[in-house]
Amino acid sequence: MTPDASLLSALLPLIAQLSNHLSEPERYRRLLAALRTVLPADAAALLRFEENGTWLRPLSIDGLSPDTLGRRFRVSEHPRFAALLAAGQAMRFPTDTPLPDPYDGLVTHHTDAPLPVHDCMGCVLMVNEQPWGLLTLDALQPGSFAGDAPLAALQAFSNLAAATVATAARMRELEQTAAQERQRAEHFRRHTPVAHTRLLGHSAAMRNLQRDIATVAASDLAVLITGETGVGKELVAQAVHAQSLRADQAFVSINCAALPENLVESELFGHVRGAFTGAVQDRAGKFEQAHQGTLFLDEVGELPLATQAKLLRVLQSGHIQRLGLDRERTVNVRIIAATNQDLERAVRSGHMRADFFHRLGVFPIQVPRLRDRDGDLLVLAGHFLERARSELGLDQVRLETAAQAALLDYHWPGNVRELEHCIRRSVLHAMRRPRTRQQTLGITAEDLKLAHTLPSVPRQITGQAVSDAASASAVSDNFSLNDQVDQFKRTLIMQTLQAHDHNIASSARALHVDRSNLLRLSRRLGVLTS
Repeated sequence: MTPDASLLSALLPLIAQLSNHLSEPERYRRLLAALRTVLPADAAALLRFEENGTWLRPLSIDGLSPDTLGRRFRVSEHPRFAALLAAGQAMRFPTDTPLPDPYDGLVTHHTDAPLPVHDCMGCVLMVNEQPWGLLTLDALQPGSFAGDAPLAALQAFSNLAAATVATAARMRELEQTAAQERQRAEHFRRHTPVAHTRLLGHSAAMRNLQRDIATVAASDLAVLITGETGVGKELVAQAVHAQSLRADQAFVSINCAALPENLVESELFGHVRGAFTGAVQDRAGKFEQAHQGTLFLDEVGELPLATQAKLLRVLQSGHIQRLGLDRERTVNVRIIAATNQDLERAVRSGHMRADFFHRLGVFPIQVPRLRDRDGDLLVLAGHFLERARSELGLDQVRLETAAQAALLDYHWPGNVRELEHCIRRSVLHAMRRPRTRQQTLGITAEDLKLAHTLPSVPRQITGQAVSDAASASAVSDNFSLNDQVDQFKRTLIMQTLQAHDHNIASSARALHVDRSNLLRLSRRLGVLTS
């Protein structure tokens, strides 16, 4: 078959599929598969520009490591990408080019670094006469792209690729319009979530989460986000805000568990000068700062009952009152709350008001655990690796095969936060090994240090106290995990208080917690009654 006939046979099915209802990942996958039938590449990638061309994010890959999808490439750090953008059309790099390859260590069947002499081509995709992204191809065999025919074929293919991405974008717009009012859909397109609110992952659990976010974002309903520690509840809150009609207004966050009880109301509602000792000037509270925007109450289950009552009034009427001031102010704030506690159980035990709970939980969102997100783990690992690489000024970092397997085998009780810390720590461990400047930094399974151990207990309360606490927490199988954890905390706090003559300050130091938090937790668990 002649090159022109081969190109035509690859293009015709793609043209026929333009009007088909396909998901974006599937549409892009077929595009790269067709491209590799025309040009003999070992790896191909479709990347999209973000933030005015500052970054390139892979949307689809073929022949590259799965964690590539979690990475973002800063164009200024990768001269090959910058050269393709400057060229504005299909170009081939000389096999002896000194420019580093951004895919060093990421080609599936090549783990040594740097990549040996090989062929590399790429092309800018133009959509609406603007650079939209890049198509890149790498062939490990030099001379694979020799002659003018491969360049011409890539240029022709890029035109179809541009039509494909434009079609995918149009399909997405139509789906949004069908699901929501035209005004809201247009608003979403104008306010694309910024990088820090992007939720990575393509698993079924994450797709369900994204649907929940899209469903509630356009309304002003209160949202209660639940999930284990480290799953990314604040990112979900930011995503709800970014897709809402308040996206161009303030997003104000407050950690309720970190507030001393005597300052909670001042932080939320503000105060005037002289309202209490230390109030040397007027100060706006979080509600005023979030006026017309969103207020995120993290760890909302730690709020005192008295504060819950005042918050309920604000949620019902929108009226707040600064401490020390008789006059009320009206605020327009959307509330998003988050917790890792069982709030229904807190209501039953009397530590949360039922009316406050029901007002917060108008639209509950459960954030999935990392171990329930099949297929997302390596994508997230790649994202954190790329961030660590850029922050530490490294040329390239890759996950060894054994490290990928170790990540997939681990249970991740700490969820995404634990994964991020693990990846950052592993990069530092790997950097201690001697290597030449040209070698890619490889992360091994040993660098990850994924020991299956339980959290350590503070030194001051080891020995018999811990043994007693563990025994007391070994309750019937009929008790939930939260029940058993609370029982363990209750007994541990009691033992620590006894060991420190019921001195709250020294007990808090022994447990490595804030004194006010220990008081609040002790009251919630019934250890202290006043």
